[in-house]
Amino acid sequence: MNFNHFDESGRAIMVDVSAKKKTLRTATAAARVRMSPELLQRILDGTTSKGDVLGVARLAGISASKKTAELIPLSHPLSIHHAAIEFTPVPADGEILVRATVRAYERTGVEMEAMVAASLAALTIYDMCKGADKGIIISEVVLEYKEGGKSGVYRREQQG
Repeated sequence: MNFNHFDESGRAIMVDVSAKKKTLRTATAAARVRMSPELLQRILDGTTSKGDVLGVARLAGISASKKTAELIPLSHPLSIHHAAIEFTPVPADGEILVRATVRAYERTGVEMEAMVAASLAALTIYDMCKGADKGIIISEVVLEYKEGGKSGVYRREQQG
C-alpha cells in the first residue's frame, strides 16, 4: 500500500493538492458514547447540572470541524461550507450515537473534519457529565460515508 504523506526519503509531508480541481466533498463520521441509562435520561430531559449537554456538544463538534488542520499535522486547512451534528439516543442501552456531517467545495476530502467533529462532540458529552458518571465510554469513531474526489463514494457496511 502506498501512503502519500511521505516523500521518497520517508519524511512526512503535506500532500500537494494545488493542481487538483475543487469538487463538492461530503463525509459523515460517527462515535458512540455509553453511560448509565439514568444519566442518558437526565441528558435527554435537560436535568443535568450542566444544562443543555447536547446543545453544547453540537457547538463543540461544529467548531472542531473548522479547526481540524490545527490538530492533525498534515491535514489541509479547508473552507468548511456545512457542518452538522446529530444525536441518536438509545435509552435502553444508555448510548448516544453522535453523527457528524461535513461538506466543502475543496481539493481534498473532509473525512478528518467529520471524524474530529464526532470525536469532539463525544468528548464534550463526557466533559459535561463526568461529575455524574466517570465510567462513560467513548468508542467506535468511524467514517460512515464519503463522496467527492477521484476515489468516489465510500459507504461503511453496517456491522452486525
